[in-house]
Amino acid sequence: MSAVQQETNVTAKSSTATAESRAAKLMKRRSRVRFYEIIVWIAAIAAYFLLPSKMLILTEIAILALFAVSLDLVLGFAGIVSLGHTAFFGLGAYVAGLLALHYVAEPVTGLIVAGAVSGILGLLTSFLILRGSDLTRLMTTLGIGLMMAEVANQMAWLTGGADGLSGFSPGAILGLFEFDLFGKTGYIYCLIVLFIGTMIMRRIAFSPFGISLKAIKANPMRAGMIAVPARKRVVTVYTIAAVFAGMAGALLTQTTSFVSPDVLAFHRSADVLLVLVIGGTGYLYGGIFGAVFFTLIKDWLSVITPQYWMFYIGMLLVILVLIGRDRLARWVEYLPERFSKKEDGK
Repeated sequence: MSAVQQETNVTAKSSTATAESRAAKLMKRRSRVRFYEIIVWIAAIAAYFLLPSKMLILTEIAILALFAVSLDLVLGFAGIVSLGHTAFFGLGAYVAGLLALHYVAEPVTGLIVAGAVSGILGLLTSFLILRGSDLTRLMTTLGIGLMMAEVANQMAWLTGGADGLSGFSPGAILGLFEFDLFGKTGYIYCLIVLFIGTMIMRRIAFSPFGISLKAIKANPMRAGMIAVPARKRVVTVYTIAAVFAGMAGALLTQTTSFVSPDVLAFHRSADVLLVLVIGGTGYLYGGIFGAVFFTLIKDWLSVITPQYWMFYIGMLLVILVLIGRDRLARWVEYLPERFSKKEDGK
């Protein structure tokens, strides 16, 4: 080998090492815990002590937040618009209810089984969204959700039909913590599941796997040209999102001791999309911010105007579209950037 060739190889290796080092630093910076993330979890814990009479609505927020974060994983990172995410939510709810009624009443076991069954459904249906454009995917996922709702309604011998499934109550969590009348145990339980689920999805989103999803979202063909297996990545992330959506449904069943076809209703898919419109997509915490705002504003409007609260929710959506959510949420983007710069300067 000539000296020129050796020098060329050394230069190429040096360039590769430099690129890898820069990529590692970028990944580390992207995955750094932001200031607002810490505030979110401190506020969630503080709410337990400061709002003891609001445990039920706080529990509802935690469940909706987990549901929304799971959808953000496929919408914000993989670019898959879905109107049928409620199929996994509803299936998880029914699995948890049936398991508690006939087999095991321990909540964590029901949560894991519900997530696993929903994940299987997500895996089986993920191949249906690999073809076609966004509109095709939208209608396909909507069809899956509607079919699941009709199956639950027709199989009254198993699901209770329109009357719902009742007559069960969750046991003690891990055999140690009983659900109380005021919902305190239920809120802590849901908050822990939300925290663990968000951290797992955050790790996925800000890993090389998550970066490849961003590439697929931006340009699937170009991603394929740099050896990113787009189809496999989409199937994987869709299945993971289905698992956490099923867990959210299981939490709803376990904290209310009731499940009905309403868990598979179309409005749940519309609500969770509205939550992400409000909170934003592509950084996971938009699902949490949106769930807090949506639940509180819905609760407030339903009290002051029980008949027309949906009108005002629709008006809010129109305003968000006209003004632009990015302008309203600019402070959210400002905080992590500001604090990350301070950290980089140290």
